[in-house]
Amino acid sequence: MFYNQEMDALSKLNDLSDQMSFEADGEPRVSSPPPTCFSPKEKNHAITHPAQLPNGQKIVLLKTLLSSACERDCFYCPFRAGRDFRRATFKPDEFAGLFSKMSQGGLAEGVFLSSGIAGGGVRTQDKLLDTAEILRKKHQYRGYLHLKIMPGAEKGQVYRAMQLADRVSVNLEAPSTERLAKLAPHKIFIEELLQPLKWVEEIRRTVPAFKFWNGRYPSTVTQFVAGGSDESDLELLSITNWLNKNVSLRRAYFSAFHPIRDTPLENKTAVDPMREHRLYQASFLLRDYGFDLEDLPFTDLSNLPLHADPKQAWAEINLLHKPLEINNAGKRDLIRIPGIGLKGADAILSARRISKLQDLSSLKKLGILAERAAPYLLLDGRKAALQLALF
Repeated sequence: MFYNQEMDALSKLNDLSDQMSFEADGEPRVSSPPPTCFSPKEKNHAITHPAQLPNGQKIVLLKTLLSSACERDCFYCPFRAGRDFRRATFKPDEFAGLFSKMSQGGLAEGVFLSSGIAGGGVRTQDKLLDTAEILRKKHQYRGYLHLKIMPGAEKGQVYRAMQLADRVSVNLEAPSTERLAKLAPHKIFIEELLQPLKWVEEIRRTVPAFKFWNGRYPSTVTQFVAGGSDESDLELLSITNWLNKNVSLRRAYFSAFHPIRDTPLENKTAVDPMREHRLYQASFLLRDYGFDLEDLPFTDLSNLPLHADPKQAWAEINLLHKPLEINNAGKRDLIRIPGIGLKGADAILSARRISKLQDLSSLKKLGILAERAAPYLLLDGRKAALQLALF
């Protein structure tokens, strides 16, 4: 009897996890570590994903819904109201017990928990919070927990989620009220989606860190459906840049739109995955590399060119005919050179305290992608590209 109940729970988890393929917190893959508490047949039910924690550590993450029943009718969503597919729902204690067993057995090291909305955002948020409370208190789970904040959640619920989770998120889905209407006509961009992100930042600024899980503030992320509302890249990156500066957004995720059967957008053309890739590259330039929106190489239609890395496109315009001297440039300028990242720039600054950098081989030893950087820099006054023949 117990075995059958466990199998039913795992079957339900498989259905719910399968609906989370559009949610981002790492790239999806099937978990490989062999668990000790499930049979070979059972372990195939659980879909896990690699994810990177705020501290950079990589873990195996279970991404799932508490329920795929939803009263909202978002046009792109696989579990929208009225769509014909098998629904499933966990009770908070049921899911907490199952995940605790998975965690103890080594099948998952963390969990990203979301839900369809049933009975309103406040009621659904309460069920997510109840689940997190049971995990943390009854099962003494101390691992990574990412909690979704539901549209319409109250400020007190946001605060409680922050006290239980390592990461909280609100999916904005689109860059503005007008664009959101094309994707999710019954969601309210400012009051339901943007406001909770503002509350998170307000709470961080007014409540000491020791009152939160493990004495740290949770990180905050959001996600956009790239191309789902016919928005431009400039629109997406403008709101991302604003979020970085005003609500301390840890990361924006971009999910290239692809049509789902039996939804209003099922005949809409899928977005080229390269667009998603370019948006990620550009968002990192804005967040980590000191780039401004004006620096990005937008086309006349306010989109990034798909054929070009945005950092390299900027360098072609600004550095190809005016290369930087590698021995004099500051970190802000070094990280704008293609092939040189944040760690590479630090390595250059450290190395040149000892001696001048005079050839590409010395850059290679520092972990720099020397051939990629060569056209845009000088080594002790000489054009680096002329030295490629030395290799």
